Amino acid sequence: MSQESNQATPIQKGRAWTALAAHWKQIEPLHLRELFANDPKRSERLSLEAAGIFLDYSKNRITDETLRLLVQLAEEAGLRARIDAMFAGEKVNPTEDRPALHVALRAPRGAVLTVDGENVVPGVHGVLDRMGEFSNEVRSGAWKGHTGKRIKNVVNIGIGGSDLGPVMAFEALRHYADRSLTFRFVSNVDGTDFAEATIDLDPEETLFIIASKTFTTQETMTNAHTAREWCLAGMGGDAKAIARHFVAVSTSAKEVAAFGIDTAHMFGFWDWVGGRYSMDSAIGLSTMIAIGPEAFAEMLEGFHGMDEHFRTAPFERNLPVLKALLTVWYTNFFGAATVAILPYEQYLKRLPAYLQQLTMESNGKHTTLAGERVGVDTGPIYWGEPGTNGQHSFYQLIHQGTRLVPADFIAFARPLNALGDHHDLLIANVFAQTEALAFGKTRAEVEAEGVPPDLAPHREFDGNRPTNVMLFEQLTPTALGQIIALYEHDVFTQSVIWNIDPFDQWGVELGKVLAKKIVPELVSQEEPSLEHDESTNALIRRYRSLRGRK
Repeated sequence: MSQESNQATPIQKGRAWTALAAHWKQIEPLHLRELFANDPKRSERLSLEAAGIFLDYSKNRITDETLRLLVQLAEEAGLRARIDAMFAGEKVNPTEDRPALHVALRAPRGAVLTVDGENVVPGVHGVLDRMGEFSNEVRSGAWKGHTGKRIKNVVNIGIGGSDLGPVMAFEALRHYADRSLTFRFVSNVDGTDFAEATIDLDPEETLFIIASKTFTTQETMTNAHTAREWCLAGMGGDAKAIARHFVAVSTSAKEVAAFGIDTAHMFGFWDWVGGRYSMDSAIGLSTMIAIGPEAFAEMLEGFHGMDEHFRTAPFERNLPVLKALLTVWYTNFFGAATVAILPYEQYLKRLPAYLQQLTMESNGKHTTLAGERVGVDTGPIYWGEPGTNGQHSFYQLIHQGTRLVPADFIAFARPLNALGDHHDLLIANVFAQTEALAFGKTRAEVEAEGVPPDLAPHREFDGNRPTNVMLFEQLTPTALGQIIALYEHDVFTQSVIWNIDPFDQWGVELGKVLAKKIVPELVSQEEPSLEHDESTNALIRRYRSLRGRK
């Protein structure tokens, strides 16, 4: 639904929304060529440096009036009060009746953040301290396996936020990782994932981190039990081996103990931490083992710096707020359905996948906090690949396709691996792509180059495609924390505008419930009585037939 929706909803009845709808009709025909030509200092004015990030947002289809109205929209939505409520530990996740206090995970020692009257910061640092001690034991070789061999392999088993965050962080910070250790990640219940992750590992040298808040998540526990069997098979079936080869990240000591893991080797977190907001909690244990406690602390400092910027900066100079308001502008007024995440840094190759969960599980909602239909589009689709790979793949559609695709370009001034002129060429592509997307190439310019008239339409670029450029000095643990916190607060701001809960995820439940019903129907030795729809019943029967079951 674009701004042309027939049925006005509460969000559309506000002064700012109404004014933006009228303003959009004035802006929509304007081209970025014209906006830049009429405003020589546009890029100087529409750029912002804060919390370690330089953001150039001048190549967006906006004017000063657009920004004024978007900030007014945030104010009318009560964004300031919602930010304060989140940081105060209030229950900003009403459908689950809990706070969303992931900012406490990176609060410095001595800070005070309360939940139900209790300062949670000392508990957070207690877990971080235990993580640090354990990480140093593994990294130094002091932690030995059951047979006395040093741990050389760490396998993280989780799914969703218990996998995407650790995988992304490991890949992003691989440059800083201990190369004497091998890290693998298992999430998919497809047996191939586990088989390939462990095919060349020695059980005597392997440590498993089982990451599950409840320790009952079906996919994770299926993989965890397979890991247990694999480990025991490699060490003669001695159940005592589990204590030296498995640790848990969970809130359920009972389930952890029942699995056979010593609860002394359990690292906890809290129900006010959502899975997709948990990579800087104990869920990040594999990250800490890889890069060490000191570098992990630097990452937390990056998170906290962005938290404070978001909490205190005025909206018109607030990085997450500006990014969120631009997303609302394109989603609800231009009808853009997606946002492209384009990191020009190979180490960030898993960032788009991580942000898919953070953004789409958070804001993929159709119900307001009041339980009514939203009435406008929410939760654009986030996707992307690292540059320059994407330029030889999907950039064709972004440049000359019929869909408007706003894009975030993420780049770093200094490379982590300086090889010849590689990095200058990489960054030249960032600047060239955003220039081409903004200004394109007119038919006259194409024909002036001597292109035959019949080919000229194919060589024309409309331009007027919006981009943000985020430029950092270098990819460090601190910078990674800044990036992730930026998008976390970007997502939260969008949710406030749309008046939805970004911290629940009821949409993942129905399929999981139905799967539990179907599993016994697939494996039953006797022909089951099926009560699904005709299509599902037929698929179950076909599967059973292919597996040689009645």
